[in-house]
Parts: sequence; structure tokens; C-alpha cells
Amino acid sequence: MKDSEQTIIIQAKTNPLKINWKEIWESRDLFYFLTWRDIKIRYKQTILGVLWIIIQPLVSMVIFTLVFGNFAKIPSDNIPFPIFVFIGLLFWNFFSAALSSSANSLISNENILKKVYFPRLMAPVSSTFAHIVDLIPTLIILLGLLVYYNVRLTPQMMFFLPVLLFILLVWALGIGMFLAPINAKFRDIRYILPFFIQLGFFVTPVVYPTSFFGGSLRFFRVINPVAEAIEVSRSGFFGTRPMDWFIFGLSTLFVLVTFLIGLYYFRTQEDKFIDIL
Repeated sequence: MKDSEQTIIIQAKTNPLKINWKEIWESRDLFYFLTWRDIKIRYKQTILGVLWIIIQPLVSMVIFTLVFGNFAKIPSDNIPFPIFVFIGLLFWNFFSAALSSSANSLISNENILKKVYFPRLMAPVSSTFAHIVDLIPTLIILLGLLVYYNVRLTPQMMFFLPVLLFILLVWALGIGMFLAPINAKFRDIRYILPFFIQLGFFVTPVVYPTSFFGGSLRFFRVINPVAEAIEVSRSGFFGTRPMDWFIFGLSTLFVLVTFLIGLYYFRTQEDKFIDIL
């Protein structure tokens, strides 16, 4: 056997939560390829290309500011309404896009899954991480809005912003890993999921303050980490309310539990992917 040749031994899983990191590291080139491919597909054959990353949140911000800020007079905790709603859109758009991609990852990678062996976990992970690229121009816009409204950037908030985004990334991946095998078997999921994502937008304080969930209702932010991320960001940048560490801790724990459940279910269904697809 030549030195360049490798033998891949596929063994049955004894612990679904145990990940073969060595195998994943050896397949890192494929991970880069899948991630970059997902990015290119989203903007392929579009006239404006990646400019849509900037246009969509900006247009949404303007419309929501006019409708909910000027006409409906929705309170914004004394935060300028454009930046108030943009923070909400940043977190919600990132989470919903990552969730949708990870839930559809097995279907979108159907051809390569049938032809090449690689760690199946790479499919939802690469689909989710591809949306990090979309964050870069969005974060630049947020920085511009903060500077325009003379908001002082504190080291604490500069630390928490990427942490909050990472927490939502993990939550989207956890839910996506749970839904991906179900979606591969029952294609109805790809049509049902957008409905629930749209419904989630209205029950998440994107265009209204989280103070609507005051008192005992603040525990709603535990099972909706997007709401907690929005609350922490708005209060962190503008000091509207003190940090509720108890709710933040419970919300983070909820994300971790969701991720482990999604990972466990995904791993237990790996052997059935090819037959289902």
C-alpha cells in the first residue's frame, strides 16, 4: 500500500454523544468546501449578490421604524427606534437563517452524502457556520448606528455580543440537528418550519421591548434565548435595565440541553440517512 493511501474504518457508535474529533479534523478541507459552497449558492445568479446582506436588514429597519415607531408608537425603552429594531433584527435574522439551513442540511447535501463518506455531523455544522459570514457587514452597520447615536462602546458589551451570537448559533444547530433527520424522512418539515419561524418572529421582542415580558413572564426569555440575547444587548448598550444573571444562566443552560438532545438524536439516526434520502 502506498504511503498516500488511507484506510477508513467505520465502526458502530457505542455512545452517540462521543465525537471522533480526529476524523473531523482530517475532513476539515471538506468542511471548508461545504461552508463556502453554501455561501456561494445563496447569492448565485443574483444581480446585487452579497449586497443583499446589507439591503435586507436596512430596509426592514426603515419599514419597522416607520410602522411601529412612528405610527404605532411602540415603546423602545428610550432607545432610538432604528437601532432598537436593528439589534432585534440582527439576532433574529441570524438565528432563523442558521436554523433553516441546518434543518435542511441533509437534503441540500443529499448528492454528496450518497457518494462520499465523511462525518455526517459536518452537514448541519457547515450549513450553520456559513451564516457567520453574513454577520460581518451586519455588525459593521450596527457599529455605524452606535457611533451615529453617540453610544459608548463598553468592553463588557464588546465581549458579550460575540458570546450571545455564539449561544444562538449553538441553539440553532441543536434544533437543526434534531429536525434534519426528520426533515429527510418527512419533507413536510421544510414547508412547516418557515411558518413556525415566522410565528417565532412575532413572539420574540424584535420590534417591541422585552419589558412586555416583565414579572413572571420574564421566564419566557429562558425558553426563547433570542429574546434574552436581544434584552442583554439593548440593556448592555443603553443601560436600560441591570443584567439579569439568573435568567441569562437559565437561558444558556436551556441552549446547552437543546444542543445535547439534538446531537444525540442526530447521531442515533446517522446510519439511516442514506436509506431515507
